[in-house]
Amino acid sequence: MPAQDGLVDPRPIARSLRSNRRQALRGGLALFGGLCLCCLPTLGRSAEGFALDEVGPGIFIRRGPDAEASPDNDDAIANIGFIVGETSVLVTESGGSLADGQWLRGQIRARTDKPISHVVLTHVHPDHCFGAEAFAADKPVFIGHHALRAALDARGDYYRTRLVEILGPEKAGRVVYPTLEVADRAEIDLGGRRLTFHAHGVAHTNCDLSMRDSASGILFPADLLFVTRIPSLDGSLVGWLKEAEVLKAMGATKAVPGHGPTLVEFAPALADLTRYLATLRDETRKALAGDMPIEKAVATIGRSEADKWALFDLYNGRNVTQAFKELEWE
Repeated sequence: MPAQDGLVDPRPIARSLRSNRRQALRGGLALFGGLCLCCLPTLGRSAEGFALDEVGPGIFIRRGPDAEASPDNDDAIANIGFIVGETSVLVTESGGSLADGQWLRGQIRARTDKPISHVVLTHVHPDHCFGAEAFAADKPVFIGHHALRAALDARGDYYRTRLVEILGPEKAGRVVYPTLEVADRAEIDLGGRRLTFHAHGVAHTNCDLSMRDSASGILFPADLLFVTRIPSLDGSLVGWLKEAEVLKAMGATKAVPGHGPTLVEFAPALADLTRYLATLRDETRKALAGDMPIEKAVATIGRSEADKWALFDLYNGRNVTQAFKELEWE
């Protein structure tokens, strides 16, 4: 896969770094730094094999498996679902492909005939936004971060090409842009329940959007919260830890993570996430201070977390490489 674009610092490697580190870092990026599809590819299961959990009154969520996109699972690997208000329905995540979005729309229609008024595009990764085309005929408001449009311009064609290669053109889905761009905060009303949106600084990506439901108090942090599956760093490590504090200050007790169980106790889940991110930060800083080669860093940093996360070996090396790129400028 090509190296990261657009969401990380594009400046050259710091002159203070030795030339062999520069070469090794570029090699590490080639190996681990592909445009994060979060996720492509390995084994999974078709969306038809899933069920929805009612995690709160009128809130239905499907758990995605800890897997990568494959022909067997239609990229149905994220936690997606919908919220039913008195007058309309909001889609919390559209799914990872047109096929996944169509499955979700069918689940909505099996439960209610209320109009689908809003579809949330929580960030740029395809497992969260490439199902949006399935809802086009409903003419909903597509809600996204103010930086999402530019991120989709930079990555959308690449993501679609990769999904077509894996799923075929009839299942992949097309890029859909937000029609409501959240610059800071926004609020919508589904009738009897308000949803409040917060546009975050650069963290998991540069276009992360969280949501809170007034009726249940449940927080929807999307991929700002990973549970069981290793976090995927595609924005800023320091920024993610900062935004974790922003989420914590919202005071929620329950949350629907982007990956993991459909509903979790928020405080311990966030503590697990920040432990991993802080370990990555601290050990990367130590490695940089000691002029550790990137190959050794990739093999050693964060290893204490290996048995705590699914897909650790697939993503930790990439996270280390991203952390090196960011923290060498401190």
